[in-house]
Amino acid sequence: MTKKDTPMLLYNAPDPAPNPRRVRLGLAEKGIDLPMQDLSIPQREQKAPEFMAKNPLGQVPALELDDGTVISESVSICRYLEALHPEPPLFGTGPEQSALVDMWIRRVENVLMTPVGMVWVHTHQFTQSLPNRFPDYGESNRERVDAAFHWFDRRLGEAQFVAGDDFSMADIVLLTTVDFADWIGLPMPGDVDHLRYWHERVSARPSVTGD
Repeated sequence: MTKKDTPMLLYNAPDPAPNPRRVRLGLAEKGIDLPMQDLSIPQREQKAPEFMAKNPLGQVPALELDDGTVISESVSICRYLEALHPEPPLFGTGPEQSALVDMWIRRVENVLMTPVGMVWVHTHQFTQSLPNRFPDYGESNRERVDAAFHWFDRRLGEAQFVAGDDFSMADIVLLTTVDFADWIGLPMPGDVDHLRYWHERVSARPSVTGD
């Protein structure tokens, strides 16, 4: 695949951070080369004043354009890159497919990533220094994670990919969420065969194996 050079700077964080990984996989799928600057989340480099001036939320990823504009939020960055480089499409083609991809991205984030995030923030050893942690609340979200895994398993028993017949940004968002969940101690249940088979297929894509 021919690499597409684009004059931008992506503020990245290495694994296991799931949101920067979404962008890296999107870039790899499209064959886009971007210069990257890694920030260490454990060392809280994303909270440094010079970065907070670029993204006041102090979060990565963030994409700085050559005119100084900064786009944050992983899906928003990928939408911007899709507009510049529409092939191969990751957000569907046509109104119906685009809406379905968007719908499934939101479902992954709301149904699975939200409870995974609550377990991460409120119970994991790496987040112990964060204020306002409620471990009981975090533990209560484990059942929601399990239910979400089974819900997506049923979906992937009906469709080849999350949003239908074609690989899309919805698959990238789900893959990075499932892998992050596993990293924090929330593996897929043993009885989600459709989800597991989908995970094996998308994990074998060159964009994933090369990340």
